[in-house]
Amino acid sequence: MAKPASKAKKAAPVTAKTPAKTPAKTTVKDPAAFDVSGYSKETLIDWYTTQELGRRLDIKAANYLKMAMGWSYHAPFAGHDGIQLALGKIFRQGTDFLFPYYRDMLTSLAAGVTVEEIIANGLSKDADVAGGGRHMSNHFAKLSVGLQNSSSCTGNHSQQAVGTARAIKKYNGSEVVFCSTGDSTTSEGYYYEAVNGADREKLPIVFVIQNNKYGISVPVHEQTANEKVSDNFRGFSNLKIIECDGRNPIDSYRAMKEAVDYCRSGKGPAMVHADCDRIGSHSNSDNHTLYRTDEDIQAMKDRDPLPRMRQALISAGILTEEQAKAIEDNNKRLINAAADAVEPLPDPAPESYIDFVLPPAVIDYHDTSESRVQPAADAPIVTLREGINATMMEEFRRNPNTFLFGQDVASFKKQGIFNVCKGMLDEFGNDRVFNAPIAEDFIVGTANGMTRYRDDIRVVVEGAEFADYFWPAMEQLIECTHDYWRTKGQFSPAIVIRLASGGYIQGGLYHSQNLEGTFTTLPGLRVVMPAFADDAVGLMRTAIRSRGTTMYLEPKFLYNYRPTSSAMPPEDYLVPFGKARVRRQGTDATIVTFGTAVHWSLKAAETLAQEGKSIEVIDLRSLAPWDKELVFESVRRTGRCIVAHEDKVTGGFGGEIAASIGQELFRYLDAPVARVGSKDTPVGFAKTLEAATLLSPDDIEQAVRTTLAF
Repeated sequence: MAKPASKAKKAAPVTAKTPAKTPAKTTVKDPAAFDVSGYSKETLIDWYTTQELGRRLDIKAANYLKMAMGWSYHAPFAGHDGIQLALGKIFRQGTDFLFPYYRDMLTSLAAGVTVEEIIANGLSKDADVAGGGRHMSNHFAKLSVGLQNSSSCTGNHSQQAVGTARAIKKYNGSEVVFCSTGDSTTSEGYYYEAVNGADREKLPIVFVIQNNKYGISVPVHEQTANEKVSDNFRGFSNLKIIECDGRNPIDSYRAMKEAVDYCRSGKGPAMVHADCDRIGSHSNSDNHTLYRTDEDIQAMKDRDPLPRMRQALISAGILTEEQAKAIEDNNKRLINAAADAVEPLPDPAPESYIDFVLPPAVIDYHDTSESRVQPAADAPIVTLREGINATMMEEFRRNPNTFLFGQDVASFKKQGIFNVCKGMLDEFGNDRVFNAPIAEDFIVGTANGMTRYRDDIRVVVEGAEFADYFWPAMEQLIECTHDYWRTKGQFSPAIVIRLASGGYIQGGLYHSQNLEGTFTTLPGLRVVMPAFADDAVGLMRTAIRSRGTTMYLEPKFLYNYRPTSSAMPPEDYLVPFGKARVRRQGTDATIVTFGTAVHWSLKAAETLAQEGKSIEVIDLRSLAPWDKELVFESVRRTGRCIVAHEDKVTGGFGGEIAASIGQELFRYLDAPVARVGSKDTPVGFAKTLEAATLLSPDDIEQAVRTTLAF
């Protein structure tokens, strides 16, 4: 392990130009070389070898673009050499967790991604270890060593990184998390949430800001109050901020070591602010000469870290000119050999797009036999709310690596605004059941990160106190939905997101909304909505035990609604995803429904039965996936279908059901498929407005009558 110098000299600007083309031929007259004293010869040679190899790969990527062979997205790292080399080298493969961003080619190379793996990523080959060509080129990852697969959404991996650091602290681990970003990321609200959460919880995470002073074409002074962006975070009491010259590997390693030592002390997170240059354009789709002066560009080239590092080693007697040339020639051979090996490899098979959308559930989707374990003779009768509560209790006892957090879930005596979490804090303690800031994105993002630490971790979050407040968390939800697909099955967060959904409580705006119409459009997300206590139990248990993200929607009007009650099922009772349930059999028409609308449909069916009309009611329970087989079988028999849901008609999930029936069962239909739901307006607060807006049993009854009369 290298020993850092006690103090690195401040580099003076280089006055000569840096020739382009290939770094192996780069020469500088009298460069302001780095002070390499205090480091072993072996370490310094290894660093230069890696740095030079990375720069050659950067040029190779640009050449692939010119040849139209791949790397259709390339963000060059030249000018970030020092901090990226230091970050990759201080990272411990197989121990620490590193969340890179799209410019981190040298970071990734230094952290353990091989030349072949980098080229396979750039060419989007099936052999790409990051995800088999499913993610953009220049997005490097290698989960087997701890290098995480980060999104293109600028800096949103900061939330996940904090979640992983939280898990490390809870398990008293010695690992450190590194979150690498550019300066523009710090303008995002979720980055502030991440830093705030890490500071409050004193987590072992190093935030690395590679400040090249441009967000594509937008200069840093137009993005933030402080051009030294780390100054924006100086109010955090537990955050240690360290500055360095991000061009200089020596100074950068000094800063990274100081940051890691601080994190391991348990005092809190660290932030390394690295002053960098972006010598090239933002990416291959950008031309920085349109917004930067020739003088600015030349000044950056004069500060080029590669020739300065080379000169430092030669001046210090670490390398001779011939030895440096030998390293460079060998790097060239390595890249050419890797290119020859990777270029013929197959691209992803077109038909493989369907693979890894959802991880396997604890019960296979196509299992036709629901686990119908009978309740014990003395089983208590529970409401939907009590069933959810009891199931979470049972699953927390079963798996000690299960956690619950959200807003108000762990406040003394209160424990959830609807009492769904009541008693959990008392039994499992504040280490496993804890409150979160009023930051929905942070809640979901850190849940994702926590499940990266151990495969047996399961996280249940109250995504928002009311479903209406969940919208800020949508970008982290999107991450959860395609983690499994994007990594080609290597990672899927094991999260259950609970949301109190719907109206009928005189909640008005922000307390009465239904979001399932949006959630069901997202591939990779399971969406369930129980209407009875036993289904609430079985679906919650299946969701917690399964990998993947499940949106568990709880119709809050039904929490204590007595018709939902049932005997508490035993602890091995599971309800499969994608399996509906016939609530009432019939022959004249089929109502397909879910949530609160199930009970309104049953009321309407009972009224119509008194007139001799036989109406079948199907409770979907699971919306994504949904049970086409059962629904289609019923509609084939009855010839008529009404889809009823609490959500507004336009954009509601019922449109998907109706379209599927119309497309696949047209010849069986004796009437058009009807949809009935709430009005296409916001939900008013006054009871009269709420009643006029939301779906009612009378609305469903009228829709059935119209369909029967067609």
